[in-house]
Amino acid sequence: MVEYHLTTPISEDDARKLKIGDIIYVTGEHVYTARDEAHERALEMYEKGEKTPVDFEGSVVYHVGPLAWQKDGKWKVVSAGPTTSVRMELFEDEFLRKYKARILVGKGGMGQKTLAALKEVGAVYTSYTGGCGALAAKGLKEVTAYLWQDLGMPEALWVITAEEFGPLLVTMDSHGNSMHDDMDKKVAARKAEVYSKIGAKE
Repeated sequence: MVEYHLTTPISEDDARKLKIGDIIYVTGEHVYTARDEAHERALEMYEKGEKTPVDFEGSVVYHVGPLAWQKDGKWKVVSAGPTTSVRMELFEDEFLRKYKARILVGKGGMGQKTLAALKEVGAVYTSYTGGCGALAAKGLKEVTAYLWQDLGMPEALWVITAEEFGPLLVTMDSHGNSMHDDMDKKVAARKAEVYSKIGAKE
């Protein structure tokens, strides 16, 4: 395990250095929230030849519907616990190929389509602990833009400046490795072992 303190935008070389088990803290202006509807809109814009309001290349894309409040004309994130990332499996591979985000943040892991795209593009998926929304918000220092507001607060595109946002655990890397797949295999093997013992006793 290696601990990295990275500044956005993240280069492909930096992303490819990361391996499962590494810990990341992120600082910089290129941190964006995007859930299902934001992914879908970005891809629709790409197909139409339209430019998105932010440059996703080298960015950190956080699967989150933040809670924020406005004071003196400025928005502040008060809670930002990750949403279940597999919801974005339908879009994520194409999103990565077209926009080249380098770090995804969420919870629960993603599937084989995303894993293949991480390897192809040079990006990683990282897990942030669920249930720690207030703690996550401490690393999301400033909201610089609240875009696509018509999608609603959870689904909108939030542009955030981060400061030591983390810890983010790399659980899927650009080398085809996935902690989630490894755990599934261990669980399946253990389950077979337990069932075998139960069967033997019977």
